Amino acid sequence: MNFLDRRPRREITDALRATVLEDLPELAGIGNEELRRKCVEVWCLALSESSFVRISDIPGESNPGQFALRRGDQATHLRGVARIALSIADEFAAMDPAVRIDRDLVIAGGLTHDVGKPWEFDAANRARWTGDPSAAGLPSLRHPVYGAHLCIAAGLPEELAHIALAHSFEGEHLIRSLECLIVQRADHLWWAIAGGCGLLQSSGDAILEARKIVPRPLGG
Repeated sequence: MNFLDRRPRREITDALRATVLEDLPELAGIGNEELRRKCVEVWCLALSESSFVRISDIPGESNPGQFALRRGDQATHLRGVARIALSIADEFAAMDPAVRIDRDLVIAGGLTHDVGKPWEFDAANRARWTGDPSAAGLPSLRHPVYGAHLCIAAGLPEELAHIALAHSFEGEHLIRSLECLIVQRADHLWWAIAGGCGLLQSSGDAILEARKIVPRPLGG
């Protein structure tokens, strides 16, 4: 019995790896070659278990049906978070030379923190979970938890698995690493500012209102 009830994995090919590099060009900023390669592999593993062909096919949503982008996809979010997180890291490193932040972990964390989303967003998984939530839950595993599983399966360091797990509210039960704290703040900031800029669909307005954020209408 396949306890995760997963469909058979598609073959991981060089063509699939190429799509990951195309969708996440910031991967080139990771100095450690092995870490960069494994970040590509973990996304290939995540996609191979899902119906999504590439990262940019995943809807630009924070959670399924929540905070949906008017324009853009999941790669848009991942790239934005990675760039904001790196800006935060570089700002504090420039402020005091004694500050120690691992830039590779910040970039890698920004680009892989949502690697569990192909699992949570997959239409077949959603149909199974909504069909009978009493069987496996709804969802069975949220993307931060499944993302940590994928990071471990792909041989990424525990620091990256920690970021995948703790970037969302699951991390409220943990002490976050410094690099995780930076990615987590960048992630939440990205969605909040996207909402304030009017870049999210109106279905998220009630959540924004509860957070005292008012969307500004987009210009022509």
